[in-house]
Amino acid sequence: MLLRYFWIFAFIISALFVAEKASAQTDTLRINFQDAEKLFLTNNLQLIAQKYNVDASQALVKQAKLWDNPVLSTDQNITDANKKFFDHRNGTGQVFVQLSQVFTTAGKRGKQVQIAQDGAQIQQAQFNDLMRNLRYNLLLDFTQVNNLIEQRKVYQTEISSSTSMVNAIDRSYQNGNNSLKDLIRLKALLFGLQNDLVEIDRQINDLQAELKTLLVTDPSKFIAPQITFNNVPTPLDVASLIEQAKANRGDYLSNVYQLNQNQHDLSLQKAMAVPDVTVGSSFDQHSSYANNYVGLEISLPLPLWNRNQGSIKNAKLTAQSQEFTVKNAELQLNNDVYSAVNQYGLSQQLLSKQETDFYDKYDQLYRGMSKAFQMKQISLQEFVDFFDSYRETKIKILGQQLNLQKAIADLNFAVGTTVVTPL
Repeated sequence: MLLRYFWIFAFIISALFVAEKASAQTDTLRINFQDAEKLFLTNNLQLIAQKYNVDASQALVKQAKLWDNPVLSTDQNITDANKKFFDHRNGTGQVFVQLSQVFTTAGKRGKQVQIAQDGAQIQQAQFNDLMRNLRYNLLLDFTQVNNLIEQRKVYQTEISSSTSMVNAIDRSYQNGNNSLKDLIRLKALLFGLQNDLVEIDRQINDLQAELKTLLVTDPSKFIAPQITFNNVPTPLDVASLIEQAKANRGDYLSNVYQLNQNQHDLSLQKAMAVPDVTVGSSFDQHSSYANNYVGLEISLPLPLWNRNQGSIKNAKLTAQSQEFTVKNAELQLNNDVYSAVNQYGLSQQLLSKQETDFYDKYDQLYRGMSKAFQMKQISLQEFVDFFDSYRETKIKILGQQLNLQKAIADLNFAVGTTVVTPL
């Protein structure tokens, strides 16, 4: 059994040594959130792709403003009884030329422009919503990586202390001054810490991949978030935040703009029931009652059976459906803001100054307990119990800091703009 522990222990130490050596060879990008956000806004490929969609929708607005092209048509004799091709000499042959232009009525062209502008607003809102979601993911990944790095420091501190103690107890055991039970207990503790450290490194590696994709950075660089934790409460007014959310959240505005487009489409479909007028002029060389005839043409369809009834009803029902979608989006927005404000307040309460001071003093107590154990003033059981308590306490405070940062991210995400400055 001892031999088995020895080989497991040796394997873990070797793996950590290799990982540490590889990490030392990797370039590190030390960056705060403000600079990371600038990189994200400049480099993120999803944002760039969506920006092209916004520009494409603006092009459709320009297209909707254009007039219909005039239509030019002609009819000429290829041959006639004289068996001559295109013979128009001396007033012979036939030439017919017609030029016509469609004039839309009932403001159709203006309504089509408005619908195109609504489409551009929808694309812009979707772009803003994509940016809101990606920035939220960036902030969460950024804080989680930093939190895991801080957790890693806690484990490295305990592993360093445990390794020194294992070595000391091992020498003492060899001299017959300590029991094998104490040595195995410490080695098991050390093995558990090293195993947890490997799991933390795995989580960091996964989050690094997400961060590098969001920031479009060199895959070989390790991103080391630089965070100064600041727990300064910010007064919040829920009613004001809800109004800000309505003005900033792309998902809500997208639904509002979609409703506007549906209503404008209903207006257009009603206008489509009004016939357009085609005005033109024609020249006829010989086939009319008089040679070289020039005529004025005016034409329009008679709305006897098709008055666009089906399209009007479809547009009306679609607009009514979208009205309820907007109401649901507003309800969701209100609940998101209320929930985010409450969560922010709860997270603030958990990180009072007294609790933070207590956790700072815990570090001093840890050093004192380590020294007391080495001097055999406390038992191994007492030290291990405190050792576990210290780690759990440090991880809890880091977890509470992470929860506060997540609450800030959730609040800014719910409102759609920066209400509380993160990090």
